Amino acid sequence: MDMDITRTLLLCLALALTYADHHDFLLKKYPALPDRCQGLEFDAITPDENGNTFFFKGSHAWKGFHGPAQPFSEFFKGLESHHVHHVDAAFRRHDEENKDDHDHVYIFLDDKVFSFYNSTLEDGYPKPMQEDFDGVPTHLDAAVECPKGECMTDSVLFFKGQDVHIYDISTKTVKTKTWPHLPACTSAFRWLEHYYCFHGNNFTRFHPVTGEVSPGYPKDARNYFMKCPDFGHGGNGRVPKCNEVKLDAITTDDSGKTYLFSGPLYMRLDTHRDGLHSFPITRAWKEVTNGVDAVFSYTDKIYLIKGDLVYIYKSGAHYTLIADYPKSLRGELGVEGQVDAAFVCPNEHTVHVIQGGRIRDVDLTATPRVIQRDLPLPLVGIDASLCGADGVKIFKGSHYYHYESTRTLSTARIAPEPLPIIPALMGCDDSQ
Repeated sequence: MDMDITRTLLLCLALALTYADHHDFLLKKYPALPDRCQGLEFDAITPDENGNTFFFKGSHAWKGFHGPAQPFSEFFKGLESHHVHHVDAAFRRHDEENKDDHDHVYIFLDDKVFSFYNSTLEDGYPKPMQEDFDGVPTHLDAAVECPKGECMTDSVLFFKGQDVHIYDISTKTVKTKTWPHLPACTSAFRWLEHYYCFHGNNFTRFHPVTGEVSPGYPKDARNYFMKCPDFGHGGNGRVPKCNEVKLDAITTDDSGKTYLFSGPLYMRLDTHRDGLHSFPITRAWKEVTNGVDAVFSYTDKIYLIKGDLVYIYKSGAHYTLIADYPKSLRGELGVEGQVDAAFVCPNEHTVHVIQGGRIRDVDLTATPRVIQRDLPLPLVGIDASLCGADGVKIFKGSHYYHYESTRTLSTARIAPEPLPIIPALMGCDDSQ
């Protein structure tokens, strides 16, 4: 596949030097602004309903992982009228049973709580904390949402000193635990299904039920949660233009996680509530070091194809390479040559392998696996493919072609009208 990734969806890392110059320019122009790259201790961290992450310090906040600080009243309308000059804690509420409260952002100061939606203060706020969160102490240090499945129920973790107060959203009851092994958190953040306690300019990952600290922590936040000169980062960068999209592969696994691959990076598209972020492929699939040609999911496994090799990983909390892999493409799927794309439709057992202008079907339940059907396609130069409940999408450059089913794809003689990739599909920027 085309390895020129200078215009790919995920080429965030290449902006680091440009950003460093821009960062220095902003500090010279606005010397009074707080600089998180100097190692600040945040007052609060929270995402909003759109997946934007806000970092609070004093009367300022940063939106996202790069860019200058701004007065937080510019993001949360209404705070300035109540003479709020700093915040104690903040979190985004997860309450799918009560849509009126779901995805609202709560900000705490002393014994008051402010509720925001669409960056606007709701009527009736601020309120005394006890009206909305009875039993939770005032003058908090930190707060973070914890959805059901990660906690026992939809909950909020409130931190004060070494105590964590677990607020059950449905029953409105509070249980208190003491976690002396966890640093005193000045802010807390749930990101990509993991939980982080921020303290000083460092952060520590912890389990939201037990408080157990993960090995290897604390770490410097400037290497992961912001883009700073002379510091590494986790692949966070600008949102790319939709007309820059160039995929290598895309797949959705049985748990509903959708992965997009481009060059040496990947992104999880189902994490839009946390914001879309790219990472090196080796972060999740450490043995795959040179990008991928095609990827597909089947049962509880994900298949990564690179050159003439197939890597099969078992799904779970972390992907695990199955013993004796990688194996040859010919031995695993009965296919030879360059693979451009591959997909398996939900609840089916056939992988459709696209090579050049042909689509070749392989029954994954057969032994040995061999090509059972070989048909021409109305397209060539295909980059990636995805099959879901709404049909098959074939990606080529910054456009895609939609087919109602695999049958219509394999029997079509003329390609349908190409559709542009839009933000709702990939989280890209469609501004010109």
